[in-house]
Amino acid sequence: MIRIMERIARISRSLTQSWATGISLLFVVYFGLPALQGDSSLSALKALEGQERALLSQAADVRAERLAMQHRVEKLGGSTLDPDLLEEQVRKRLGFVHSDEVILFLN
Repeated sequence: MIRIMERIARISRSLTQSWATGISLLFVVYFGLPALQGDSSLSALKALEGQERALLSQAADVRAERLAMQHRVEKLGGSTLDPDLLEEQVRKRLGFVHSDEVILFLN
């Protein structure tokens, strides 16, 4: 009878440990899978970081273009007037060309 009680106690302990292990694995799977898949996952984070790098590069390009435009505006307005830039703008808008010139406008 004592042997049977020992076996039952041993089985009970192993079942208790199995339940604890099973519940632990369930928590790991429940919280681990969303960390690897979905909108808030690690792969989505990497995609957002790549998008951030692309947008920062684009912002730097736009900033450089804006500074170049601002520099051109400063040359045309105010107390200093750049005659070469003024001539370029007049030729571009009005189409003035000397008879011996060929002008190519590049965007």
